[in-house]
Amino acid sequence: MGLFSATAIVMGSMIGSGIFIVSADMSRLLGSPALLIAAWLVTAVMTIIGALSYGELAAMMPKAGGQYVYLREALGPLWGFLYGWTLFLVIQTGTIAAVGVAFGKFLGVFFPSVSAHHWLWHIGHVPAWHVGPMVLGNMDLGLNTANLVAIVVIVFLTVLNTRGVKMGAAVQNLFTSAKVLALAAVVLVGIVVRDPAAVAANFGTGWHNFWAGAGWHTLHVAQMGGREYVGLLTIVAIVQVGSLFSADAWNNVTFTAGEIRNPKRNLPLSLAIGTGVVLLLYVLCNFVYLSVLPLAGDPHAATIAGRGIQFAAEDRVATAVMERAFTGYGAKLMAAAILISTFGCANGMLLAGARVYYAMSRDGLFFKSVGRLSERAGSGGGTPVNSLWVQCVWTCLLCISGSYGQLLDYVIFAVLIFYILTIAGLFVLRRTRPEAARPYCAFGYPFLPGLYIVMAVWICVVLLRYKPQYTWPGLIIVLLGVPVYLVWKRQGTAATMDAARAETTGI
Repeated sequence: MGLFSATAIVMGSMIGSGIFIVSADMSRLLGSPALLIAAWLVTAVMTIIGALSYGELAAMMPKAGGQYVYLREALGPLWGFLYGWTLFLVIQTGTIAAVGVAFGKFLGVFFPSVSAHHWLWHIGHVPAWHVGPMVLGNMDLGLNTANLVAIVVIVFLTVLNTRGVKMGAAVQNLFTSAKVLALAAVVLVGIVVRDPAAVAANFGTGWHNFWAGAGWHTLHVAQMGGREYVGLLTIVAIVQVGSLFSADAWNNVTFTAGEIRNPKRNLPLSLAIGTGVVLLLYVLCNFVYLSVLPLAGDPHAATIAGRGIQFAAEDRVATAVMERAFTGYGAKLMAAAILISTFGCANGMLLAGARVYYAMSRDGLFFKSVGRLSERAGSGGGTPVNSLWVQCVWTCLLCISGSYGQLLDYVIFAVLIFYILTIAGLFVLRRTRPEAARPYCAFGYPFLPGLYIVMAVWICVVLLRYKPQYTWPGLIIVLLGVPVYLVWKRQGTAATMDAARAETTGI
């Protein structure tokens, strides 16, 4: 893959369905147009700093495995395994399952028979029960037409990717181009079709309304329906659950480093270009939402404008914007854009994730067969077909179980922890391996990587305090990997791990 394909993986993995939805929940907590934009700007700053920092690690170790390899080399094999374990168990596969089911649900806009309520085989309902901060259960098991479509899409994309990285990259290039154009179209609509009432409500004369509620001394309700009030920095950190992880998965391109031409140049460039373009579109999209719909709304209002951004139907803010602009068929236009977006997102994540499990297997820390490549050789060598199919099977099981959404909620905190550890690893490797070749050095080191760690740690502290349902369960899932690591390590050999390390790092 060249620079364009690598950038397409960055952008395609980032753009899913989150940008079209999460601003509704964020606006309910923030209650201020300025803070909504500020939250997305915080996400943009953190993501771009993270991408620029990862660029050094990617250029230094341009082999398959990406973040798993960086953690292993900087902090030790246990930390690399815990990341790979969580990635396989939930982060990658759970996201693919969620994106696949979202594809099925939006396909239902055109074909009503495709629905999460249209059961083909309903195994049963698991009632909710509480275990500390966790709410377990409350999900339906079985096969409905929405998750059947998801399974078909996942299997189809897996088959395409087993035909080689060129085929997977071609699909990714096509659908990433289409989804970026779709996002750009939403931005264009906001420029051309602005609602004067929404502009007045959200911006006002001299942008007075825009800054309302954004003062340093303004207090915000930390939990919906609760009575605890927090300051500006805390509330912006709380809503990062939505924005930061709508921009997540940008690191997926590092998993495919072994199949990218001139990775020492193209990996850092793809990370910088891909994250920069997507986050610019994300911020512009939120300005569009504010120019077409009022921020504040009434959940019981009969009109789209009356419900505003805060209470858009099923939180589908982008759909509400398009329906305002193109009454009668705007919802279908948006559904088509989201179908393109989710299809491309699933493909990018399937392509990338399999390379991590391949690297783990080569270290003797995953099923041995997963570390074999197919005999079909491409420009970058064979394809990890077994890894692709193992990922496919687990993802399909998550689709049927209905647990992927709940599991994703639990690992949001853990994902951020692994980002912190990886960027901290940049400092460790500068100290322990000063002689290693670094074709690209992290921009702004050590200030910008240090700033990322400070910002991310602050968000983690806030989430531990105000969102325990998203934090402690994630830590439990990660820690469950420790005994699994000990079992795999006992079965592996030191020689196997040393040989694999030399192969996957090149240093």
